Amino acid sequence: MKIAKARFVNPDRNFGYGLVAVSISIFVFAYSLRFGQPSILAYYALWLPLLLVDHRRALGNWSDLTWIAPFAALACLSTFWSAAPGVTARASVQFASHVVCAVIAARTVSVRTLTLGALLGILFVLAFSLAFGQYNYDPLDGSYSFVGAFPSKNQLGLFSSLGVYFAFAALVILGERGVWRLLALACGGFSAVLLAKSQSATSVITLVLVLAVQVWLRLALLFSPQVRKVSMVVGAALAITAAFVGLSLGGLDLLLAAFGKDSTLTGRTYLWSQGWAAAARTPFFGVGYQAYWVQGFSEAERLWEEFYIGSRSGFHFHNTFIEVAVELGASGVLLLLAVIVRAFAGHLGRVIGDAHNKASFVLFGLVAMFAVRAFVEVDVINPYVVGSFLLFYAAGRLAAPRTVSRHGAGGIAYSSRPGHAA
Repeated sequence: MKIAKARFVNPDRNFGYGLVAVSISIFVFAYSLRFGQPSILAYYALWLPLLLVDHRRALGNWSDLTWIAPFAALACLSTFWSAAPGVTARASVQFASHVVCAVIAARTVSVRTLTLGALLGILFVLAFSLAFGQYNYDPLDGSYSFVGAFPSKNQLGLFSSLGVYFAFAALVILGERGVWRLLALACGGFSAVLLAKSQSATSVITLVLVLAVQVWLRLALLFSPQVRKVSMVVGAALAITAAFVGLSLGGLDLLLAAFGKDSTLTGRTYLWSQGWAAAARTPFFGVGYQAYWVQGFSEAERLWEEFYIGSRSGFHFHNTFIEVAVELGASGVLLLLAVIVRAFAGHLGRVIGDAHNKASFVLFGLVAMFAVRAFVEVDVINPYVVGSFLLFYAAGRLAAPRTVSRHGAGGIAYSSRPGHAA
């Protein structure tokens, strides 16, 4: 029996395969540390073989990725000046291959399939955490919080906030009905409960901000493109003014106090100062990708001890740009900003120009979420994590040549040029 290639690489015809691939990938991103190499191999087995099925459809032309690939390429090149070349070589190859998988997904899986697959995957992730999870004590703020099957409450908070966001996307943006509507309601409700149990201030605040922006944008889309653009400018000005006034009146302290935090963000401001000091020592190209948090290196050992990290692993500066500045210098920060800013502006521009572009509406919210989280978390620069997969998926969708879609709910149609999908 011959199986048509389109069953795997045509976004209009591979819903079943894409749904399974995305849901399993989400589960792997959540628990790869727990299940180890077999889970990573399963993730690769879902995406990389699509290159053999039809490499033109799966990856397209490299010329379309000239603003996406350089960050991963710099990570690989940093092996040559890394303070820990063995660590950098291994980690950078993993990250580059992870980016390739995300781009393949962007070319072969529609946004609707991504949304529903993510809902299914997150539902399994949270169910697993509820069944096998635990509470952890935080020695920095003296609190207990539910971390699920994760090493940190912030990871549980991230997956829970994504569950709420994808439920919003399925119900409000894509307008799903029937069984998929029930899936969205179940995942959204379950995610909201575990988000509250995690007590992750970062996840709650960023989720509320992103949903507010999405609602505002949806209202703006009721008007003409010219009015939309004006509303964007006015809304941004009002948001900046409100933030400035709130900070001046002590609003930040009140907000943090509501989550049991203080003005140091439970030690993060001190950690940021240590990161900036480390980045200043190698300002242009850094110490090498993932070459700072290495066992045996004095500065890493000192910070692990000060922050009670007994495992001496899985720690970072809790700021994406500081982390990149330390590892890849100013060059890395600029290349990462190129991906984030272009993905953010590109999808926003498509939504403003076409109110029916539901795919970019969903992806704009995702990019906005990780852009906000970048100031307090490190979600998008590591391999086998959900943040980097979704960011580079959004970038890959933007990089693909555009065509008129046959599906209003985020489906994508093939371009007349061979090797491309929009």
